[in-house]
Amino acid sequence: MSSREEGDDGLRKPFLHTGSWYRMSSRQSSMMGSSSQFIRDSAVSVVLCVLIVALGPIQFGFTCGYSSPTQSEIIKDLNLSISEFSLFGSLSNVGAMVGAISSGQIAEYIGRKGSLMIAAIPNIIGWLSISFAKDSSFLFMGRLLEGFGVGIISYTVPVYIAEIAPQNMRGSLGSVNQLSVTLGILLAYLLGLFVHWRLLAVLGTLPCLILIPGLFFIPESPRWLAKMGMTEEFEASLQVLRGFDTDISAEVNEIKKSVSSSTKRTTTRFADLRRRRYWFPLMVGIGLLMLQQLSGINAILFYSSKIFESAGVSSSNLATVGLGFIQVLATGVTTWLMDKAGRRLLLIISTSGMTVSLLLVAVAFYIEGTISKDSNLYGIMGVLSLVGLVAMIIFFSLGLGAIPWIIMSEILPVNIKSLSGSVATLANWLTSWLVTMTANFLLSWTSAGTFTIYSVVSAFTVVFVTLWVPETKGRTLEEIQSSFR
Repeated sequence: MSSREEGDDGLRKPFLHTGSWYRMSSRQSSMMGSSSQFIRDSAVSVVLCVLIVALGPIQFGFTCGYSSPTQSEIIKDLNLSISEFSLFGSLSNVGAMVGAISSGQIAEYIGRKGSLMIAAIPNIIGWLSISFAKDSSFLFMGRLLEGFGVGIISYTVPVYIAEIAPQNMRGSLGSVNQLSVTLGILLAYLLGLFVHWRLLAVLGTLPCLILIPGLFFIPESPRWLAKMGMTEEFEASLQVLRGFDTDISAEVNEIKKSVSSSTKRTTTRFADLRRRRYWFPLMVGIGLLMLQQLSGINAILFYSSKIFESAGVSSSNLATVGLGFIQVLATGVTTWLMDKAGRRLLLIISTSGMTVSLLLVAVAFYIEGTISKDSNLYGIMGVLSLVGLVAMIIFFSLGLGAIPWIIMSEILPVNIKSLSGSVATLANWLTSWLVTMTANFLLSWTSAGTFTIYSVVSAFTVVFVTLWVPETKGRTLEEIQSSFR
């Protein structure tokens, strides 16, 4: 065991070994009892791991969707202004920026499982703070704590999934991250129809309350273990994930070769990012994650009820729930297509469709603003804007929703993943905060102009993907990362 392992043993052991599936190494034969029967098949064991960590993105989505069905009730009960509620809606992004800055280092130092465990605690406290809030201060504090946990989750979960998944399943399993986010959003929308905002906040604690014990029953990322020099744990974890009857020697050698140039004590410096093998994948990762938010998706999800009201839809809350269902279904289709069509093609189709859809919404709002509400054309424009919003959500879910996180987790070299992953995640949340904070004001200024801006961003994203985003389907993480040298 290396000096790093010995020195950090007290910190690492609770997260790596307590209650986990993979205490095997030289003692494998004595531990292949009932648990080995449970996880003998590679696909079953990996999928089960993914389903457990997917509770984190469900929490992420619940946080995103919470503000839409609760806006009028919270404003009325706590006597908030529109600007105060806009601040409340955006504070999760501020907290997420802080979480994003620290996410890479936390995940690097105590592992992916330990990072998720740390993320779950402020989420639980944050929801309880919102539930028992008597004024805006507790409301804001709770939203910040939620955001901090979500910021860590948004980096750690896609990285963990990419590092445990076989290459032929990595795209589909990686899409589960975004699918879980959409499920969380849908749950917030749906439950918001029936329960008070305080009870809805209590229900928001459930994903993390289930996630914490679940983490004790899944293995740590084998690639992280290899990087930390924990050879026995690395091989044992990989064997569990691939099945006990599978020969893992080739994959073990490939992973060892990939991490051999990175020592456990090496500190990555910002100066290192000037090398093409680092700056190019980082540019692609940051670019995709920023453009994902600049498309205005969070403006639509956070304030969908208000947008539908502006469009003349009478049952805006029901329309919002319908939007959530459509997003889940479209993301489910993406999960099926990811390892068949490839990342790049789906991104081009997604962003092209978003451009047209957003332009349609902008035109509908513009015409609507120039005619009388008693006109038949006014109702037609309301339907047209609704169709455009639904189409935008579908196209977003087909590519731009899930793929930027998958590509970020695939293309960043393992020895700079903690630093560059934090930078990319921070860029995503900073952009998300700007969009969320300005959305209410922009929509109050001009709905047509707002959606025109989002349409232009989507058009630029088509160009960005076409020129710079590589295809990663069917390649190992090591092959993808070595291609930038």
